[in-house]
Amino acid sequence: MVSLLPFLGSSRRRFDSLTPREILALAISSEEEDGAIYALYASRLREAYPASAAVFDAMAAEENEHRRQLIDLYRARFGDLILPIRREHVADFYARKPVWLVENLGLERIREEAEAMERQARAFYLAAAARSTDAEVRRLLGDLAAAEAAHEAGAARLTEEHLGGAAGAEEVSTARRQFILTWVQPGLAGLMDGSVSTLAPIFATAFATQDPWTTFLVGLSASLGAGISMGFTEAAHDDGKLSGRGAPWKRGLASGVMTTLGGLGHALPYLIPHFWTATALALVIVFVELWAIVWIQNRYMETPVRRAMFQVLLGGGLVLATGILIGAS
Repeated sequence: MVSLLPFLGSSRRRFDSLTPREILALAISSEEEDGAIYALYASRLREAYPASAAVFDAMAAEENEHRRQLIDLYRARFGDLILPIRREHVADFYARKPVWLVENLGLERIREEAEAMERQARAFYLAAAARSTDAEVRRLLGDLAAAEAAHEAGAARLTEEHLGGAAGAEEVSTARRQFILTWVQPGLAGLMDGSVSTLAPIFATAFATQDPWTTFLVGLSASLGAGISMGFTEAAHDDGKLSGRGAPWKRGLASGVMTTLGGLGHALPYLIPHFWTATALALVIVFVELWAIVWIQNRYMETPVRRAMFQVLLGGGLVLATGILIGAS
């Protein structure tokens, strides 16, 4: 009779202490979990990326077939009772991320996670086989490593089969568009608002008081206030279901963080106690911020450089001049 107490108690077993029966039971549960993860990926991608969903559907089917083969082998050698051993019961076995951490990943990250899953499993089995002194365990681990290598090659084959040609190019284009709508566009709007709208109050305070600490406090409050306002506004005005712009919390986060950073960029120099040194550094940072906005507009929004320069540099310059003139008057 096999005791399950080592796996049901608080302590976990080391992988190299497992018997061949225990290793085979662990492989069965691991294949089952990986198949469920691939099915989840397929479900997550089906609407926006049907070709990639087909890849993960096929990978899930392969994992289920491997699980069936392992079960057949287990029954032939050890009977019908499969030991309830899972990854979390083994101290040095590779782990998978919880479902709630992976179900909202983007297309490229999901593909990377799937590749890592196959590599991780194969590498672990090879390392475990190399340090095992039991010939039967060593052979079994080698077989599992070979199976994982076949999985990895199969994944590459399935990717080529389902994502070759126009389907793959279309999904890359869709993923890029979604990235821009969800992260770049609200982030850019926040950066522009934070960088430009805070220029007037910060530099007006600077030239009116010539007190770096007071200027920093005004800049800090303006940046944080603007970031909170922009973040909530972006998240609240569109739930993303009809517009396809993505989850509101992601857009709100991008907008709020970039708004805050845009304002803090030229507020932080006023932590320097010397007024003119702080002001000179703040002006340099303003110049860098405005050029960063121009670059992002050209890189992701395909705005011509000259038009972006005219819009951003002219608008930012006018707001900066307004703040300086008001503060110095």
